[in-house]
Amino acid sequence: MNWEEKVRKVVPYVPGEQPTGSGIVKLNTNENPYPPAPGVADALRSMANDYDEMRRYPDPDAASLTQALADHYGVKEDQVFVGVGSDDVLAMSFLTFFDSDKPLLFPDITYSFYEVWAKLFRIPHKKMPLRCDFTIDPEAYLEPNGGVIIANPNAPTSIYLDLDSIEKIVAGNPDSVVIIDEAYIDFGGKSALPLINKYENLLVVQTFSKSRSLAGARIGMAFGSAKIISYLKDVKFSFNSYTMSQDAIRIGAAVASLSDESYFSDVTNRIVKTREEAVERFKALGFSVLPSATNFLFVSHSDRNASDIYNALKEKNIYVRYFNSPRIDNHLRITIGTPEEMEKLYNALQEVLK
Repeated sequence: MNWEEKVRKVVPYVPGEQPTGSGIVKLNTNENPYPPAPGVADALRSMANDYDEMRRYPDPDAASLTQALADHYGVKEDQVFVGVGSDDVLAMSFLTFFDSDKPLLFPDITYSFYEVWAKLFRIPHKKMPLRCDFTIDPEAYLEPNGGVIIANPNAPTSIYLDLDSIEKIVAGNPDSVVIIDEAYIDFGGKSALPLINKYENLLVVQTFSKSRSLAGARIGMAFGSAKIISYLKDVKFSFNSYTMSQDAIRIGAAVASLSDESYFSDVTNRIVKTREEAVERFKALGFSVLPSATNFLFVSHSDRNASDIYNALKEKNIYVRYFNSPRIDNHLRITIGTPEEMEKLYNALQEVLK
């Protein structure tokens, strides 16, 4: 009996490398180069004084976090959903909303997990080609479909789609759920969050991993109408009621981060400033750079192959992201690090490009 015939086989998502050791400049997974808000450390330290709570199951509704998010973003508590990072939120969303014979639509160059989930959950899907300049054509998403998901700003291209175009897509698909994945929205552009009170079919997904320096805490959230959030919770509770750990909820790393808006603004502004300086430095080195509204740049060099540059930098303990994929196999995605990390990168590139 061949049991393997009954195994669901998928090509998995491949995350960026996580190198260990000293002297490494890690610019390959879009992590924030700065620590979380100081209040996060205080919250985590307080956990040591009440560790007995770890024997109890966490609050399935993550009420303290959802309330803090509702207050911070000016929405109602029943318009908020939280999960273990935005990947968990998105996976639950795929299970919940994309149950149609018509295809789910998403760009051909985007977060590669979308295709993985579509295949894993056996969701029919169609990849919509980006324009030659890697921008999204809103008109392409007005054809019959079983749902739409768009990362905005897009990854790995770093390009932001204006809010009017996003609204055109949402308004043009009243019979489908439209998900706007805003993992990088805090680094540029306007969020679609204000539209959730206007369009019942819109779900806006965000994360604490990037702008709030909490990738290790795995905290993601979604905002939408009370109805769309209720459907999402029904599936989540049917899958796993306890997806947020006690420390993430009770100790309140996320709540502490939300309460320090001054620190948040300072960090995001520093990253944006370094990003704009990096654009000019890369251009001076002969790179073409796509306009970025994220904490990374998407670059290509006219004279040198991207894979060669990637491997040469890796030999120098500098890690960037290379995608061996159609249309982007001569591009590199480079996370914005601290000014000191970026200087090491520029110096290494000067040697590599000689």
